[in-house]
Amino acid sequence: MTFLEESEADDPILSVVNLIDVFLVVIAALLVAIAQNPANPFTHDDVTVITNPGKPNMEIVSRQGEKVVRYQASGQVGSGDGIKAGVAYRMQDGSMVYVPEQQAANPATATR
Repeated sequence: MTFLEESEADDPILSVVNLIDVFLVVIAALLVAIAQNPANPFTHDDVTVITNPGKPNMEIVSRQGEKVVRYQASGQVGSGDGIKAGVAYRMQDGSMVYVPEQQAANPATATR
């Protein structure tokens, strides 16, 4: 009986089986990481990822369905024509609250 036990201990295929088990665990961990990635192509949600926020090399990647759009900051301050749409406040807990401004009554429609 000791002869059979010694041959099992020296069997090189047992170490290969252990390596296969380790690789299966690594593959399972990678699949879980891919499934939890916000840019996962298999989800149906719209996703926006912002890298380096507030810095000159900021980049915004937005995915709507199967369409992926990239916006890269040029590092320059933008300008243009427009009107003030409202005010944003940062609360003590870090959340942001947007308060739209009231539209002024159009003089042409107010006199009618």
